[in-house]
Amino acid sequence: MKEFCGFTKGVNLGGWLSQCDYSEERCRSFIRSEDFAVIRSWGADHVRVPVDYDLLEPGADGAEPRGFGYLRLAADCCRANGLHMVLDLHKTPGFSFDPDEGEGGFFEREALQERFFRIWEELARRFAADADLMAFELLNEVTEREFMPAWNRIWQECVRRIRTYAPTVPILVGGYWHNSALSVKDIAPPTDEHIVFNFHCYEPLIFTHQGADWIPTMDPAFRIPVTAAYGELASASLEMLGERESLFERWSPEERLTPAYFEAFLASAVEAADKQGVPLYCGEYGVIDRVPPGQALDWYRMIHAVFEKFGVGRAAWSYRQMDFGLSDPRMDAVRPELIQYL
Repeated sequence: MKEFCGFTKGVNLGGWLSQCDYSEERCRSFIRSEDFAVIRSWGADHVRVPVDYDLLEPGADGAEPRGFGYLRLAADCCRANGLHMVLDLHKTPGFSFDPDEGEGGFFEREALQERFFRIWEELARRFAADADLMAFELLNEVTEREFMPAWNRIWQECVRRIRTYAPTVPILVGGYWHNSALSVKDIAPPTDEHIVFNFHCYEPLIFTHQGADWIPTMDPAFRIPVTAAYGELASASLEMLGERESLFERWSPEERLTPAYFEAFLASAVEAADKQGVPLYCGEYGVIDRVPPGQALDWYRMIHAVFEKFGVGRAAWSYRQMDFGLSDPRMDAVRPELIQYL
């Protein structure tokens, strides 16, 4: 598979400029310059920086949006520490992966799409000189399959506009079902040689999101070990997520999770990327903090083996807090080994 140079092993800076209250205190203190040095010491070669449009458009008073300054800080800290950076638009006017954000209409309304294009034109203009260390991720986690025809049209137009300012910067494009690997095959062919196909992987969801209080059907007290048999994982998925995981049926109900599961799950994405001659990148993957650290380590070890086998670049979710914090004190005992499997 085509290599995504400089973006092999990364860490997300979730909750800094996205999924937060956007307060000055949050933006100034949640991530600091020294955190980039820590991430570099883990052997990472890049960070992924989610940012919401709320910080990138002028307010009613016409003041300079604050987000650009923090993104400049991130880019400068990356350069100082020998890191690359994925700049991820996590929310755009009219769309968020989180329905609680109350965004809607992006895939239908040209006015909202035009705001999206203008945001990316401005980002491209401001960061064109950083094309040697930066990649642009156009939009985080398209949700519904029905959005894909519109999304293919939108992302191709956005790439065209970005290229006026940044002709060679890598641009990441994902599919539907929250950037599922299963949707990569439906991403339109690349428009130039600098397109990267992008997906997220929290599989099996019943393990990585056990007890997640933001999933309406999930019992917050529910727990399941990484050693659970496929039959148990399948039953729990149906009960707690309301969905049947057909991939479990490839193995007998008594068998347990191995790297073969991740290899099967990523197979169609790997095939699509190979066919189109583009790199494949996993922008998010990780395990919720309800899971004992030792079991999280086992999961990371398995998925890491498959990423390495196929040459998939990736960024773990997430550096601090956000229910997945790799730097949180609870991970101290396993972190020295875990960072080998990022």
